[in-house]
This record gives sequence, structure tokens and C-alpha cells, in this order.
Amino acid sequence: MSLQSKEFVQDLTNIKYRADAALKLNAIKQESGEDLKEPKQVVYEDRYLGSIARYSSNKNRDIHESENAGDMTEILERNVSETNHERTESQQFQQREISSTDEEEEHSNQTTVEKHDHNARSQHQRITDEKITEMKDGTRVWHDQNLHSNSWKVTNEMVTEMKDQVIRAKAYLSFTPPGSNSHFVKELKQRIREVERAVGQATKDSKLSRSSLQKMRYMEATLLKADRIYPDCSEMVTKLRAMTHNTEELVQAQKNQATNLVRLAARTTPKGLHCLSMRLTADYFALQPEERLLPNQQKLQDTELYHYAVFSDNVLACAVVVNSTISAAMDSEKIVFHVVTDSLNLPAISMWFLLNPPGKATIQIQCIDNFEWLSTKYSTTLKKRSSGDPRYTSELNHLRFYLPDVFPALDKIVLFDHDVVVQRDLNELWSINMKGKVNGAVETCHESEALSRRMDLLINFSDPLVAKRFDVNACTWAFGMNLFDLREWRRQNLSAAYHKYLQLGNERPLWKAGSLPLGWIAFYDKTMALDRRWHVLGLGYDSAVRRGDIEQAAVIHYDGVMKPWLDIAIGRYKGYWSQYVKYDHPYLQQCNIHE
Repeated sequence: MSLQSKEFVQDLTNIKYRADAALKLNAIKQESGEDLKEPKQVVYEDRYLGSIARYSSNKNRDIHESENAGDMTEILERNVSETNHERTESQQFQQREISSTDEEEEHSNQTTVEKHDHNARSQHQRITDEKITEMKDGTRVWHDQNLHSNSWKVTNEMVTEMKDQVIRAKAYLSFTPPGSNSHFVKELKQRIREVERAVGQATKDSKLSRSSLQKMRYMEATLLKADRIYPDCSEMVTKLRAMTHNTEELVQAQKNQATNLVRLAARTTPKGLHCLSMRLTADYFALQPEERLLPNQQKLQDTELYHYAVFSDNVLACAVVVNSTISAAMDSEKIVFHVVTDSLNLPAISMWFLLNPPGKATIQIQCIDNFEWLSTKYSTTLKKRSSGDPRYTSELNHLRFYLPDVFPALDKIVLFDHDVVVQRDLNELWSINMKGKVNGAVETCHESEALSRRMDLLINFSDPLVAKRFDVNACTWAFGMNLFDLREWRRQNLSAAYHKYLQLGNERPLWKAGSLPLGWIAFYDKTMALDRRWHVLGLGYDSAVRRGDIEQAAVIHYDGVMKPWLDIAIGRYKGYWSQYVKYDHPYLQQCNIHE
């Protein structure tokens, strides 16, 4: 077939040649003709490894036109590497090659389906070998600077396509009669096993091997046979819909199971922490009574100092809060820490700070069981909560609402949750004018933020009492780092208000979970908003917190179930917490606690 008036090169002006032979090929307008047929869905690009394995699922001409494309690519590469004197000869050679290719196409269009499959596999194997060699060579002019990143993208696309092949194959397999053991059924089952193994390897290695691409081509050929055997599209649609429904149910069941396992892991004490507590407790009781005393206890009621409180039963978490606060402080001598824990963990936490004193700062360890007023007056109300969730029944968690009773001699105090890390000096926090408010906290009501919360998220506004006394659009705030004016608290008697709503909650459902909604109610219209840079939340459940926000924050908070001392912690945030853990401490090494 003469090609004097037909050209196949659309645009070669963008091909970059070596600096010593920078040649540009002129774009030649392609002339339409009856004998030329465009490929439908097959496009081969040299810079993508995955695209060369796109096996056509349409007609015979797709395969032979891809053969033309492969021959054309070879000719174009030779043209780029020749001089102006050799360009004419290479174009004549191009015409001869294309002509011979068209003759092969006319001959191959008369072959059977079996020979078509064999030729397709041979042709794609040849193209794959050439392209893989080209990818490894690194010298071809088609190569692109973004080759590495693109190969990762295409690998993901190929894995997705192979998974789709498996789904189609299983759908066709369901159409076969039960117990059928025909040659086609055996072939289909074999292809499914091969591709599933290849996909598993690609998911783990993040890269498809040459054998995986070959298995993908074999699967596509088998699916073409299945398409001819089972041409009814309506049955396929019905089957795929049923498979989709079953898959969605399975995914939902897996999500529920994963959620339950995460919650279980969050409530379980790690073996290393349990070991650490046991060793510290044993050593504490081996001390004489006079050896158990902490230094500088005369500073505990000095209102000129900066007083911080932590209520916790976790020795390692308390250690990080104290260590990070002192490390960030410019004047640690003015810092006084008040740690309140239960009787079970009091010996361990006391022993830790006896072995690891907080520098020039002062620390006090108290037991909640020594607060007789709490056990006699308020414990009964807490125990009425008919729930196994410790957020409802833990006295340590609700102790925050009785701060004026816990620290009767203090005027101001900063309350930390035990899952925070202090990164900046907090001296400026103490000079903030509270303007008659009791609680200073960071707000969480900005709709533009991912951590935005509404009042009705945790409070039941369908209750008439709640709807009458509170505004559903009122701004919410967070626990974790709060500045409390204890003098104003006592004057307004907010502990009594909290206790009243706690009793009402026993009679009817007013809130959904934990102490946070009770805080929103008790400190309603009594909270002053702090700059958001004082306290950044979400490190215990949100993997998208911006690094810039974390770096600028004075306090970062691992609120949520993914605490930094658990195996389920978010890895990219764990370093902010672990840098304040003394992993070289003998007790931590003996208990196998490591980063």
C-alpha cells in the first residue's frame, strides 16, 4: 500500500534530542483514508511502565494497530538519533516498515480466534520486554524527569485493574453450572489464583513484576473468551450488583470490628506499663517512711508561683507532662506540679519522681482516696451511672469539677490532661486577664476547622430543660489545657451547679458521653476564649493535623483513643511525646518499653 500521501507522525516537535545533535522533526499533517483505522482504547506511552501492559479487550485490529505503534516508535527513535543527511533515508525506511506492517495486518485478520490470542500475547510480550529494557536503560529521549513518581502512580492503577479482572472473572465463574469441571472453568479458576497472587505481591512490594503483567494479559484473554460464552449483559449487571451489596456489608462488618478492637486496645494497659508500675511499687514499699518524702513541700500553697495540676493513673504519661513543662519553662523554680492519682498507682508515681526529681521545680503527689469530702458527698452520684464506661464513673475524670475543694489555698491553676505535651514556656498564660470568667480554654466551634464541634453533638437538646437554658449555637471549647480562676469559681459556686446537672443526668439523658458535655453545661457563659496557638488538639485521632500548627502550639493534645504510649498511636505524632520519655532508664529497659 502506498503511503506517499499518508503520514502517521502527529507531532515530533516536542521530542528533546541531545545537545550535540538538537534536531526537530516537522509535524506532518495526517491524511484521512479508508484503509486506516484508529485504535479504540489502546495507547502506549514510553514513560509509563504500566501503560504498555494495557491489553486490548475489543477486536483484532486493536492488537495489530498496537503492533504498528510499536514499529512506529522504533522508527521515530532512529529518526531522532540521525543527522539531517540521514533523515531522508530513515523516512523511506519508515514507509517500508509501515507498508510491511499493513500487509501483516491484512493477513492476520483472516486467522482464527485461537491464533489471535497467541499473536496478541506474543506481541504484548515483545512490547513489554522492549519497554522494560527501555525503562532500565535510562538513555532514551522519551524519558521524563518524573519517571519515578509516575511509575508508582501507574503501579497503583495496574493493581486496581487486576483486582477488577478478578471481580469480573468471579462473576463469570458464578454463571457456570454447579460442579462443572470443564476446561474453561479450570482455566478461569487458574487465572483467578494467578492474578490474586500477583496483586498480593504488588500490594506488598508496591511494584508489579514482569510475570505479574504477563498474568494480567492471560487473564484478559480468558475474559474475552468468557465474554463470548456469556454475552448476556443483564445477568452480569445483576451479579455485580449482588457482589457489590455483599462486599459493602462485609466492609461495614470489618469497620465495626476494627472500631471495637481499637476501643479495646485504648482501654487496655500495655504490658510494659504494667511491669513498670509493679517494679516502682515494689521499690517504693522497700523505702523507709522518711525516704518517701518529696522535697520543697513548703511551696505547695504559695500563690506567687505557677501551679499546674494533672489527674492521672498513668506513671509514664505524668512523667512526660512534667518533663515537657519543665523543659520548656524559662524559670522552672516557680513551677509547682500537683499530681492526683488513685491508691493503686500512688506508690509507683511517687517512686518515679523520687528517682527522677523534676529539677528545680516542686512536685506533690496526692491520693484521691484521701479526699473524704469527695467520697462521702459526691461518690454516690457518680456510681449511679449505669455504665461500664470509665468516662462516666471515674472519680479522677470528674475531679476537675471540684478544683476549689482540692486546692483551697490557691487562686489560679492550670489543669492538664495527662495526654498532653508542653512545647513552649507558659509564663504569659498567667498574665491573661480573665475578665470575670472562670475558665480559659481554646474554642472548638469554628466551622472551617476539622475539629469543629456543636453543642448538640454531645448534649440532648430535645430535652425541654436543656433547650430552654442553653443555646445550641453557643461556642464549644476543649479540655486538655485550661486556666481556672479559683476565686471566681468559688464566688459563683460552680461546683454546686455541676453537681445539680449531674443529678439531673441520672434522671433523664441530658448528654451522651464523658465529662466534656458536663463542662459545657457547668461553665456555660463562664469561659473565655484563648488563642488557638495555646492548645492544638486532634493528635489522638486525626492524622491530618498540620505540622505548622503543631510546631507553633504551646501545648499539643493527644485527645482520642490513639494515645502516644499505645501501639495504635499515630506514628507521625509519636515523636513529639517520646522525646520526653527516658527510654535509657533501667526500669524502662527491663520492662521492654522502647520507641
